Amino acid sequence: MKKIVVFMMMIVSYACTGNAQDAKSNHLNIKENKTMKNQSEIYFAGGCFWGTEHFLKQIRGVEQTQVGYANGHVKNPTYEQVCQDNTGFAETVKVVYDPQVVKLNLLIDLFFKTIDPTSMNRQGNDRGSQYRTGIYYTDPALLPTIKADVEAQAVNYAKPLVVEIEPLTSFYPAEAYHQDYLDKNPGGYCHINPALFDLAKKANAPSAAATDKTYQKLDDATLRSKLSAEQYAVTQKNATEPAFHNEYWNEKREGIYVDVTTGEPLFISTDKFDSGCGWPSFSKPIEKSLVQEKRDTSHGMERIEIRSTTGDAHLGHVFNDGPTDKGGLRYCINSASLRFIPKEQMKEAGYGDYLKLLNK
Repeated sequence: MKKIVVFMMMIVSYACTGNAQDAKSNHLNIKENKTMKNQSEIYFAGGCFWGTEHFLKQIRGVEQTQVGYANGHVKNPTYEQVCQDNTGFAETVKVVYDPQVVKLNLLIDLFFKTIDPTSMNRQGNDRGSQYRTGIYYTDPALLPTIKADVEAQAVNYAKPLVVEIEPLTSFYPAEAYHQDYLDKNPGGYCHINPALFDLAKKANAPSAAATDKTYQKLDDATLRSKLSAEQYAVTQKNATEPAFHNEYWNEKREGIYVDVTTGEPLFISTDKFDSGCGWPSFSKPIEKSLVQEKRDTSHGMERIEIRSTTGDAHLGHVFNDGPTDKGGLRYCINSASLRFIPKEQMKEAGYGDYLKLLNK
């Protein structure tokens, strides 16, 4: 009888998230679409780009940095040319970041801690127009945020600010030896106070209390004794529960959803939405590192499976047909892979540090 139940649950996975042909055609390029939806870019000129890059890459949510030369009038400039102070370029750091993890205003606030925004063409011991300060953008939609934040910073200074706010007109990556310079040369020159690197690391890091708890994958015997037959089939055998006949598909209370096998927090109710598919749907996990993506070609479809990183439990799949205002993704998750803790019980259950995530 147990075999029949598991088999039926496996068959249902054909229907998970809708039409199989749609799944096949829409999800082949999900990783590319996800990158486009969940990443933004901004360019900071803050004096010598060695220190500016090293500072910015410490910030949680910054996914990629690259040093280069921005907004000049020479094609493919070299470092030697830029140093002649007649090319119009500024030493600049390209920052690719996840706006769901770190907001642009926080990046700007932290950037200002590394510069003297009233100093024209000079930062630290470096002088020349290539060391001017600036914020350059490729998406005009970011301009209001940039202007508002810089204006808010201006009240902290007696002198007028000279930070450029301009669209990016050109950017050429600097030579390879300049990239990640302070990683490769820890004792290298830097005009930024080293104490600020630690500040950047902690600026939006989860609280210590929220990260101190250790979650571990359980052995098979323990899982069999702890989980129901359905929970075991879903999390350990990649089964799929029936649509609209599962515990949390229509759950609307505030709270947190944790891995049923380890107790590790995975999703929060503020990221849950009604997709109409009959399974719990979320726009994103609490942290991207909490889940892993795996290519799934079962049942004649091309999909991206989602598994919990620590527990290695099958959770469901991720698709790119979610709400555009929430990033465009839909994490279609089996209720059987989750345990829901209501808001009023979170503190008592040991998840009190996550209550702040509900105040969005």
